[in-house]
Amino acid sequence: MLAFDDRDGFIWMDGELLPWREAKAHVLTHGLHYASSVFEGERAYGGQVFAMSEHHQRLIDSAKAMDFKIPYTLEEIDAATRQVLEVNAIGDGYVRPVAWRGSEMMGVSGQKNRIHLAIAAWEWPAYFSPEARLQGIRMTLGKYRRPDPATAPVHAKAAGLYMICTLSKHDAEARGYNDALMLDWRGRIAEATGANVFLVQDGKLHTPTPDCFLDGITRRTVIALAKEKGYEVIERAIVPEELANTQEVFITGTAVEVTPVAEIDEHKFQVGQITRELVRAYDDLVNRRDGRTAYASIAAAE
Repeated sequence: MLAFDDRDGFIWMDGELLPWREAKAHVLTHGLHYASSVFEGERAYGGQVFAMSEHHQRLIDSAKAMDFKIPYTLEEIDAATRQVLEVNAIGDGYVRPVAWRGSEMMGVSGQKNRIHLAIAAWEWPAYFSPEARLQGIRMTLGKYRRPDPATAPVHAKAAGLYMICTLSKHDAEARGYNDALMLDWRGRIAEATGANVFLVQDGKLHTPTPDCFLDGITRRTVIALAKEKGYEVIERAIVPEELANTQEVFITGTAVEVTPVAEIDEHKFQVGQITRELVRAYDDLVNRRDGRTAYASIAAAE
């Protein structure tokens, strides 16, 4: 495995391109000790990031929710991302912008810490092969639950909120599963460890209301695509017992795109027509040269 701190290439950090191995933060950075960090996960197709400005606006909004301001405009972050893709000659890849509080203050309070921003990118043609995606992944209920919005800034893509995702995914993988399905603090279905979830019941799509987790950009895109195809999409509270009356399940996210689920514990699902249609529709959309324009069009319609 090629370590992420020992690669060739360049990372944009605080306004300049640095050789990959020189893009570093101090061990006493506030973001490491107190999780005062936000990030995005983006996919580039043919050298263009899908829904790039939407991702970067969410990055800015997440920082605001974490009580800090990223010292770059949306347009500057977009331009820096294009520069990173170009200098690293990346066509199909993954992009990771991350912003964090620096090391000027060390303690819970961090108002005077400098805010840093870095953008890295690497080649990543696909998370799953086309064949594996259509076989469906195996999931199990996660050991941790998504928190009450009164206890955490749940709509920020903040580093600290992913601690329970890592633990839940590790537990699932140790038991032979691909991922974990996380419930919320009320015991309702919420999401996977890094993706939103959809259930197909009697020809209709059902997805949890994102009141304590991210309303993903891929999630919104797939909802719009499904409606374009004439499917009814219902956002509502969903309890685990409903898995017994569900025919298809799939997850959505920048990394996983649209990925079918074959089983969740004792519940088995088919990779059915609706899931296959949406896999193809999403793949077609993101691989279009005018994908950014197409995204804006369906987002406006939604």
